[in-house]
Amino acid sequence: MTKKLGLEPLIHPGASVNNSTLGRYTEVGERCRLDEVEMDDYSYIERDGAAWCATIGKFANIAAAVRINATNHPMWRATLHHFTYRAASYFDGVDNDHDFFAWRRENRVTIGHDVWIGHGATLLPGVTVGDGAVIGAGAVVSKDVEPYTIVGGVPAKLIRERFPKTVAERMQTLAWWDWDHDHLFAALDDFRHLDAEQFLAKYAA
Repeated sequence: MTKKLGLEPLIHPGASVNNSTLGRYTEVGERCRLDEVEMDDYSYIERDGAAWCATIGKFANIAAAVRINATNHPMWRATLHHFTYRAASYFDGVDNDHDFFAWRRENRVTIGHDVWIGHGATLLPGVTVGDGAVIGAGAVVSKDVEPYTIVGGVPAKLIRERFPKTVAERMQTLAWWDWDHDHLFAALDDFRHLDAEQFLAKYAA
């Protein structure tokens, strides 16, 4: 049976979504965990994904077991262990280290529109992934990813451009991801059958 997406997000009963905002036609898969996430229209995250403190654009395709904003431990301290910043879980009469969590939140991850993040990829704190980019399965992204590029590996490095720069720039100018639902449906056959340059020739003339 085909699942039906709509104006309300489709969240699997086994997923956990906290302090987050989800757009229309979005989907959160089984055993996913989202905390302090903004995920815009038509984006989805597959099973076993985890995202914290992230802004995700429209039409993001996030495969299974992806980790977005895998948080840093305090390497400059005498210990890496979280008893120092989650102290209230270990000791009576002491607060958690709010300054430490504020530092983590300063390193929000930003993901653009129409991005594909492959199975098991990890995005480290503070990175920005540009529109139309592709991140290979298992990659560890420690630096920003330019729009319409394909990266992979550990650490992730440029494999190639997805489109030539002129095509990428025209696609970003077209910004088809901002079209309304009826406009997307009207162009469905062209999304299916035209390549990027043919699509631009028709819609960005």
